Amino acid sequence: MSHPTKGLRGGAALLGVLLLSGSAVSPASAADPIPPPPSSTGTDIPLTYQGPPPSEVQRSLVGPVKLLRAGTVDQAELTVTLPLYRGALKDGGNVWYILTDTNDERNAEQLGLNFSAKLGYADQGNAVRSGHLGGDGIVTFDRGTVDFSPERVVEPGQAPDFFPPAKAEPGSVGSADYSPLFRLENGGGYFYNAPVVASDVTADQIDFCTGNVDHSLVHDRVVKICPEADGGTVTLQMTPIFSFARPAAYISTEASDPMVAALDNGTYAPALGDVRTGADDGAFSAVERLFPIVNGPTGADNPQRQGLNSALSDVGVDGKPLPPLHVIGGLPTLALDYSPLWDLNLGVWTKDAIEKDYRSRLIDEFQLLAFVQGGWLTGPDGKPFGSTGIVVNCPIIMRFL
Repeated sequence: MSHPTKGLRGGAALLGVLLLSGSAVSPASAADPIPPPPSSTGTDIPLTYQGPPPSEVQRSLVGPVKLLRAGTVDQAELTVTLPLYRGALKDGGNVWYILTDTNDERNAEQLGLNFSAKLGYADQGNAVRSGHLGGDGIVTFDRGTVDFSPERVVEPGQAPDFFPPAKAEPGSVGSADYSPLFRLENGGGYFYNAPVVASDVTADQIDFCTGNVDHSLVHDRVVKICPEADGGTVTLQMTPIFSFARPAAYISTEASDPMVAALDNGTYAPALGDVRTGADDGAFSAVERLFPIVNGPTGADNPQRQGLNSALSDVGVDGKPLPPLHVIGGLPTLALDYSPLWDLNLGVWTKDAIEKDYRSRLIDEFQLLAFVQGGWLTGPDGKPFGSTGIVVNCPIIMRFL
């Protein structure tokens, strides 16, 4: 399988492919049970004797649930294959994009997209483009381009503090007016999340249906892409995460900060920074919270392993980097507040917490916030815990429990 990396320089090879949210990860090791072990573990009967997961009866119950139903998930490789759409720019040129979320609940059901009511409040500054549906089915966007030609560069910091990286340059950069979000002006005015995965190229130029992708032409998370005249499919690497103690996976496609975009194999999209942060689930908020931890436990075989220092130093048995296993907020079927726009809240274990052996893997938002309330997790440099003002576009794909 081709890794979604491009031209990394500096440091050991294993450190050169490290990223904030663990794209290009390998199937889970024993220390990272994502997906979780079979429910027959520790019993005297095989899994075939057990019934279907409860989620097949009610999606909110325990069991695997594919949330972005438009995609086909490969759990072994942690990838998702999605429909590929061809669009156009008002001033000429074409774009290739995917659809992941909308605030049109009926159309979300019909297309198999994630429903997010919060997207309706994202129209701030340059954060939302306009789109117009033509008679040929092509959406024309009013503005915004993405340059996929830059060389992604990631150099970790000096041990033991691998984060922040010594150098981090994103492999794709959006213009100041590019956003993955658009309002379909002649389609009810609804908002859609449509990350661009290639721009100003023909189908023949990005025909990497068997892998060996040229990431100077496409998004760094692309594993395979099979374009057709007006569409096709694209396969992207997923990232494992936890939401309310449930293991799940999303794809990280854009970030409003260049360092985060570089670490996360995403596109730097400064316009997303116009979205208001810090309000979480308050009135008219467009965001949900993401909780990366800087200095969690490290060690590839450590079942408590978590965090950015670990992701910048630990590798699995196959030699591939291990993901940091972030905690995130609400997902569809678990809460009502899901948004693909995540307000990055960066946490640091205090020296006192580490000395008292309180540091451990956290898998639930309220579990994490209890440590914040107790003073064991703070913001960087001991500052109050809270929003960094950075917005990351991470559409949810599925939950495993």
